[in-house]
Amino acid sequence: MFITEDFLLETEPARRLYHEHAAGMPIVDYHCHLPPQQIADDHRFRNLTELWLGDDHYKWRAMRWNGVPERFCSGDAGDWEKFEKWAATVPRLLRNPLYHWTHLELKRYFGIADVLLAPDTARRIWDAVNRRLPEPGFSCRGFIKRSNVEVVCTTDDPADSLAAHEAIAADPSFGIPVLPTWRSDKALAIEGGAAFNAWVDRLAEAADVAIGDFDSFLEALERRHEFFHRHGCRLSDHGIETVWAEEYGATEVESAFRRARAGRAPTPDQAAQFKSALLVEFGRMDCRRHWTQQYHLGALRNPNSRRFSALGADAGFDGISDRTVGRPLARLLDRLERDGRLPRTILYNLNPRDNLLLAVLAGSFQDGCVPGKVQYGSGWWFLDHQDGMEKQMDALSQVGLLSRFVGMVTDSRSFLSYARHEYFRRVLCNLLGKEMSQGLLPADLALVGGMVRDICYRNAASYFGFETVDRGGAEGGQDGR
Repeated sequence: MFITEDFLLETEPARRLYHEHAAGMPIVDYHCHLPPQQIADDHRFRNLTELWLGDDHYKWRAMRWNGVPERFCSGDAGDWEKFEKWAATVPRLLRNPLYHWTHLELKRYFGIADVLLAPDTARRIWDAVNRRLPEPGFSCRGFIKRSNVEVVCTTDDPADSLAAHEAIAADPSFGIPVLPTWRSDKALAIEGGAAFNAWVDRLAEAADVAIGDFDSFLEALERRHEFFHRHGCRLSDHGIETVWAEEYGATEVESAFRRARAGRAPTPDQAAQFKSALLVEFGRMDCRRHWTQQYHLGALRNPNSRRFSALGADAGFDGISDRTVGRPLARLLDRLERDGRLPRTILYNLNPRDNLLLAVLAGSFQDGCVPGKVQYGSGWWFLDHQDGMEKQMDALSQVGLLSRFVGMVTDSRSFLSYARHEYFRRVLCNLLGKEMSQGLLPADLALVGGMVRDICYRNAASYFGFETVDRGGAEGGQDGR
């Protein structure tokens, strides 16, 4: 058996930390890309391909690397044909985290632990999973419940109606809050020409505001921010390659906005000033409503122009940017801090070069009012593997407080990706357990186990202020007693 109960746990302290302290903790899913409409509909998947490969750009990327043509990834090939190509790719994934996740998901959700996915086992696994999908507990809501999730935060556009969230909230049969997250990317995309203007028109309609200048643009955003808050939103998210923190004045920002609305591209300087102003305004809005702002930094979006033209965004072709983030991020945080308007903040990097930079910078803006007010966020996207998780926690431990870390994010469109929380928890317990065995940490399972419980659940339950979450002893302290 490959995925054993002690998978990734190399020492006895690691095993005890995981089984006694981590494994049973609930999940606060504070950042994911699950489709809220599928949760509202309690969607059922027709087969394993729809469940596993439908929108998973991680898998598409690996399949292309293995020489699989596009029609078997995002194209019009049949579901069984696509699954065959994935099954043929999996044996080539040794040392890639997808190999671990694939078999962890098969075991956790379908009880398949005695066989590895490969071409000669594909039909057996396909049939076994597909037989289970009509059963109770194998719908979208079923997977969430079986994963011991207490709250789900999706990723949502400010102009979205949030109708799916309203439907979920009105249905007492589910009972798990599904809350929106304010994702600002389209508001910042002032160079987008017709696409930007079409989005501003959507925003105007959603907010019931006639947008004629930058002030009315901000008014519309403010109304939508308040609307999101009424629907339980407590986080914003900014997926940006770098940070904009240029000096700006009202005249420059207004000029940039009017140029864009007139169909004329703003200059690079004007665009940077507009984005700088907007990031400050978003931070102020978040602070007023006691939200947490998230900065996902360093994705190089759509470098393959031919594939972007054919398939659009989020198809598995993005990369890692090497643009500077330290100085502009410090200026932005300082601008908000000077005004007393710096909200709780989580900083994520995609370039591993920036690990210590962000961990140190987070410490520069702690103010003592909230434990870990500025967080150095978990390993994300290209860094959410064992090595990336360990290096993120090493950096945080060396210059900050790992004990105050709010833990793993799901960051996925797949309802099976909650297994990544198990993966993270095993990595965390293995890291701490090895150091207990080496005498680098006390051989005190209550002390270290309490920190494990905090990182896996209690810190997040306390930090975000979800009124609907039962904190389950979140204030109980690190010793867990």
